[in-house]
Amino acid sequence: MMQVAKIALVVLSVLLITVILLQSGRSAGLSGVITGGSDQVTNRRPKGMDSLLAKVTVVVATLFFLVTLAIAYLNAHPNLKL
Repeated sequence: MMQVAKIALVVLSVLLITVILLQSGRSAGLSGVITGGSDQVTNRRPKGMDSLLAKVTVVVATLFFLVTLAIAYLNAHPNLKL
């Protein structure tokens, strides 16, 4: 059971990193860093692929958190039979 959880954690880690890197940045280049970007002024919502990637990020991050908690629980209770 522990091996399956560890493999799932590695897969979720790689998937989470990939999904985060695929998202477009909130600011456009150096001008966004200095002035805060136009997204903060207009308060736009993400559209299209950015919206999908934002939802996938939330799901994968939640699964990552739950698997991490499961591994911690299994380490604290090594005699547990599942």
